[in-house]
Amino acid sequence: MEIIWSEFAEKQLDDIFEYHEENATTRVAKKMVRNLINEPERLRKDPSIGQKEELLSERKILYRYLIFKHYKIIYSVDEEYGFVKITDVFNTFQNPTRIERID
Repeated sequence: MEIIWSEFAEKQLDDIFEYHEENATTRVAKKMVRNLINEPERLRKDPSIGQKEELLSERKILYRYLIFKHYKIIYSVDEEYGFVKITDVFNTFQNPTRIERID
């Protein structure tokens, strides 16, 4: 399975980097973003390992998620075309209803 990132998810990574750079150090920011990017790699072998995202259950697409530290990595799987699409990286300290913002 190929892992692809939506433009929205990439923007979230930029925001996470900026937050950690401002509130910690550039080194910490780089490490956090690198780890967030690497976390979905385990989906290549088994894309169904993430739990179903119940807050998005009304959507036509089935969304799942992985947790890394205090971030929820939300994704969908396209079996037909063989890819996993990361759609959002959501800070779990935020109001959970904000998760509905993704495409």
